[in-house]
Amino acid sequence: MSQNPLLEPIHGISLEDYSAACAKLANGLTEDGVATALGVELPVWQEASLLWTERMKQDETFHVVTLFGQYFGQADQHPKFSNAAAPAGDQGYTTQIKTDKHFYQELEVARNIAYEYGLDGAQWIADKYGIALGDFQVAASKWNAEIHSDIQADFQGYNQRQDAYREKYKQLFADAQGGNVADDITF
Repeated sequence: MSQNPLLEPIHGISLEDYSAACAKLANGLTEDGVATALGVELPVWQEASLLWTERMKQDETFHVVTLFGQYFGQADQHPKFSNAAAPAGDQGYTTQIKTDKHFYQELEVARNIAYEYGLDGAQWIADKYGIALGDFQVAASKWNAEIHSDIQADFQGYNQRQDAYREKYKQLFADAQGGNVADDITF
């Protein structure tokens, strides 16, 4: 039994189970698929999901949310979901974003620039690379601490790489939309 009552399983669904389930849902696994993987009926999963959300809201220490993020990032290792298949994307890019920090950083910038150009950046990545939002978030949680260390170690180099990515994707999205609004104005 846990010291923190907010970490006690709900209907037999632990925080690790819930976190992995959320990651799998973000990757396209259905709620029925989640319930099956967890060995519960769909209404049990749905109620547990609502109650875990409420627990996170109640946790003034943010311990539950912190653990949720950690477990979400480890969803691929959760044994209950090892056979739960979501719709297949391009596994080469999905693997690459989890193993290549620079690829992740480039796509993070691309996603943000897509939003600036009025596109759904997460959907653009899913369409172009076959990387589901859940896999993108798993990569983000994996690389976050290392990227912060990189920034501290070489702030100027980090910013130069980010700026190069920004320019590349601003050009790409501008070209796709027929140019930027002010491209034909000269001073």
